[in-house]
Amino acid sequence: MKVLLYAKNLRLVEKSGVGRAIYHQQKALEENNIPYTMDHLEDFDIVHINTVFPSSLLMSKAARARGKMVVYHAHSTEEDFKNSFRGSNLVAPLFKKWLMRCYDSGDLIITPTSYSKRLLEGYGLKKPIVHISNGIDLDYFSKREEYSKRFREKYQLKETDKVIVSVGLFIERKGIVDFVKLARLLPEYTFMWFGYTNLNTVSNSVKKAVETQLPNLHFPGYVSREELRDAYSGSDLFLFLTHEETEGIVLLEALAMKLPVLIRDIPIYQDWLRDQEHVYKANILEQFKQIIIGILDKELPSLVEGGYAVVVERDIKTIGQQLGNEYRKLLMH
Repeated sequence: MKVLLYAKNLRLVEKSGVGRAIYHQQKALEENNIPYTMDHLEDFDIVHINTVFPSSLLMSKAARARGKMVVYHAHSTEEDFKNSFRGSNLVAPLFKKWLMRCYDSGDLIITPTSYSKRLLEGYGLKKPIVHISNGIDLDYFSKREEYSKRFREKYQLKETDKVIVSVGLFIERKGIVDFVKLARLLPEYTFMWFGYTNLNTVSNSVKKAVETQLPNLHFPGYVSREELRDAYSGSDLFLFLTHEETEGIVLLEALAMKLPVLIRDIPIYQDWLRDQEHVYKANILEQFKQIIIGILDKELPSLVEGGYAVVVERDIKTIGQQLGNEYRKLLMH
């Protein structure tokens, strides 16, 4: 069995969650000694496609025409496409039709969570759907004092500074507008948002939020995986205000680093992240504010061990075993 991890146009998604997921798949296959290639000119038995570019659909169709099996990884939904880029809500129904065409072109659809599986089943897709987490590299995302020190020194943060971080594109769906509002409400804490999107492509409210000038609000832009690990290690709270996800790899990273986590209470996390056991959850701005104060002033109990237990089940080696099982099932048919 040899797998082609289809990687054409990888550079267009490498800074996104999809890019991170492809990297995780590489490592998962390596950890389980499953032969794979990223060169579509090599021979293969199964092609695993993660993107929805026209070339991706062509690859799927060409592979099936040659008698190869096709796994289509569904990272996107109509729901998480909405409230992203300028005009995204207008074209969301068309995007959904395109997604369905791509996903149904293969033999098996994999999606990261039971929540995204339920959404896709509601689309009326004809192919079988299974859910497998994008996984987390627990060897890499492990807290160390040296990482914390490097982060604090780089951003000239004092030991007494309380730092709140978030990670994501500059898009409305990610909750960046509320992040800025909370920075304004809590001037005693330092707020840092890692990630970048060209402001010409975003809504006016997002552009206004990112251009907000506050002494405690910082947008360092897109940073490397190593710098992100430093930030997780050296900060005091991961604030994930997203309104919609198919999983949220950065959330898994923060949990793996045993960083206190506060998230928006949305349907995707109901099944596997319990409030006040694994993470803290809130819905409205005042709730977020009070819980942030409670966590940073240590008035609320630490949940980091509970959160870590969740990601242990999603370790990359385990994900590789699950992928391998699905590949073998396909080849047996």
